[in-house]
Amino acid sequence: MTALLLVSDDPAWPVELRRHLPDVDIRHFPRVGEASEIEYALVWAPQPGLLASLPNLKVTFSLAAGVDHILLDPDLPRDIPIVRMSDPYQSDMMAEYVCLAVLYYHRFLNRTLRLQGERNWQEQPVLYSPKITIGVLGLGSIGKAISSRLTTFGFQVHGWSRTARQIEGITCHYGIEQLPEMLPHCHYIVCALPQTQATAGLIDKAFLARMPKGSRLINVGRGSHLVEDDLLDALDTCQIAGAFLDVFAQEPLPADHPFWHHPKIVVTPHMAGELLPQTAVLSIAQGIRDHQAGRPLSHVYDSVRGY
Repeated sequence: MTALLLVSDDPAWPVELRRHLPDVDIRHFPRVGEASEIEYALVWAPQPGLLASLPNLKVTFSLAAGVDHILLDPDLPRDIPIVRMSDPYQSDMMAEYVCLAVLYYHRFLNRTLRLQGERNWQEQPVLYSPKITIGVLGLGSIGKAISSRLTTFGFQVHGWSRTARQIEGITCHYGIEQLPEMLPHCHYIVCALPQTQATAGLIDKAFLARMPKGSRLINVGRGSHLVEDDLLDALDTCQIAGAFLDVFAQEPLPADHPFWHHPKIVVTPHMAGELLPQTAVLSIAQGIRDHQAGRPLSHVYDSVRGY
């Protein structure tokens, strides 16, 4: 029987894996058993050398959309494909979060909550949604879900990606040379990019200066995309009116970090999208079936692209 090694603290994963893969022997680390029988691994931050100790490992599945927690292993077998997690429900959750963040500002909840604390009844203006433009950085499965959901509110949506895309209802831009063309039109910028060398520090002083004065930033991508001191400067000079941040360079965010008490920043604890085993397991089961049938794997990590 084919065996899969699971490395996760979530007790729901073994249950769901056995339910959807009844013909696969699910071994929950540290119960490895005979290492040579393991052909698949589903892991979060595996200990260094663990994957290299599995002589017949054929595919490693990541318990996250990113694979950095796997790449940190200095003994990682470089010839074994790594499959990034792609769960449609997680994409839906990310889209919900971004809509929440946009509407928080669009319907002036930031002001309303402050006024509530002052017991001050003060009506807020109403903005016309079709006149509001939102730019989404990253048009993978998550970025596309975010863009699609935003259009249902009537917002104009622009999207930016590394390579050319065509998405109905979205004005698409691509390549680093087209990014400065998009930014000045966007009342909001939503970052949903993967973590790569090319995107590290992308949202810096120059980037923020190209955004319209009084626009807002929402980051659900990676903390490494944002130069934090540059954002603080842009907020303090009123170039940027607000930031809704779910990811940070250091997590958990240190208690003495200035983001915690900045009046123009909303901090959330990396909660925009979670992987729910009952839905995410479907992509793992499909990946194993595809591999066993000799079909190409989807969402394989590309070391050249960095995602």
